[in-house]
This record gives sequence, C-alpha cells and structure tokens, in this order.
Amino acid sequence: MKAVVRDVMSTRPVAVSENAPVKEIAGKLREFRVSGFPVLGAGGRVTGVVSEADLLVKEALLDRPRGVRGTVAGLVHHAERSKADGVTAADLMTSPALTAAPDDTVEHAARLMYTRKVKRLPVVDAAGRLVGIVSRGDVLAVFDRTDDEIRMEIVSQVIPDCSEPSWYSVIARKGVVTLEGTPETVAIGHDIVERARHVQGVVAVRDRLVYRVTPVPGRPGPHS
Repeated sequence: MKAVVRDVMSTRPVAVSENAPVKEIAGKLREFRVSGFPVLGAGGRVTGVVSEADLLVKEALLDRPRGVRGTVAGLVHHAERSKADGVTAADLMTSPALTAAPDDTVEHAARLMYTRKVKRLPVVDAAGRLVGIVSRGDVLAVFDRTDDEIRMEIVSQVIPDCSEPSWYSVIARKGVVTLEGTPETVAIGHDIVERARHVQGVVAVRDRLVYRVTPVPGRPGPHS
C-alpha cells in the first residue's frame, strides 16, 4: 500500500500572511529553524512561499544603487530587484507556490522536491487552503518500516492480488526485498515485482523469479 502525504505531513504548519513585514519573517525563520514559509492570502489560501533566499536577495541588493551594475547587481533579474525593494511577504514571495495535496503519494511529493529543488511543500486542500507541510525528512520517514512489516505486506497483500503466495519466497533485509518463485506468466511476475517496488519502506527489489514463456502446467490462476 502506497503511503500518501497525509500520512507523513506535519499538521501544524507555520505560515505568514501576505502583509507580514520583513522583520517578522526573518524572526520566524530563526525561531522555527526552517528555510521558508507558506504565505497565506484571503481565506487561508496559499498564495506563495517566502524563503531565506528571498531575504538574501534583499540583503545583497539593499545598499547597491540601481544604476550600478556590480558583480551581484549585474546578474540579478528585474524580478529580484523588485524583491529587494519589498517590505512584506507578498512583495518577496515566490508565486504561485509549489504545493502537494493530502492524497498525493509520498513518491509524488518526493519527486516534486527533487526535480524542483525545494526542501518542503505546503499541503493544500481542494480550495487551496493550507492543511499541512511535508518536508524531505517526512518523505524519508517511509523508510522507517521494519523488514517484517514490509515482508508481511508483500506476502499478505501484494502477491495474493496477483498469484498464489505459497509459490513464492519473500525476504526483506534493510528494506531490500528479494523475490523468489515461479509465476504463472511473465506478465504476472513483472506485476508482482512492480507492486513490491511501491510498498512503503522498500528501498529496492531483487527479482529472482523464474520466468516461463508459457503458463506453468497444473497451475490455475489465483482467481480461477
């Protein structure tokens, strides 16, 4: 069974309003030891994200005259120049925010964080309201399951949906699952392996199944 974001997210997220001043944002970043916050607009909807990087732009350009194109200023985009002049979260934030939904898979959230190079995602409901925060640490928590829990799920849920469990041996060690046995068909074997890969806590699957081109004689399908 795939873990979803609601299973691992923090349900007490810290956020700032669009009109939060820069000093308040900086103070909260230090107080809560995080690198950024969701920014909330009307009705608690997430309108953006403000981060340490946004404040660094302001600090870097604070005293530099507009006409001077020094090493820093010459590389800064016009949008960042605007951020440097900002005084509230709405001025500084990156918008729209990259978000996740409570029913998204943890795998999906991890892929978003990896590809977009962010450390956390605001979790929003269907109306765009903030309901949680999921971080890289939360995503990695899925690997805390014991080997016994992983093996039991594969034996009792994954394989019975595809084939006869007694035909297989399942070993789980440090999250690495080894599958042995003889499926009725190649397609069934591949299905078992693919489903096992998506079991919460599985790090890798070693496919040691014996595949046959034709169905194994005397072995009816599990639902026949």
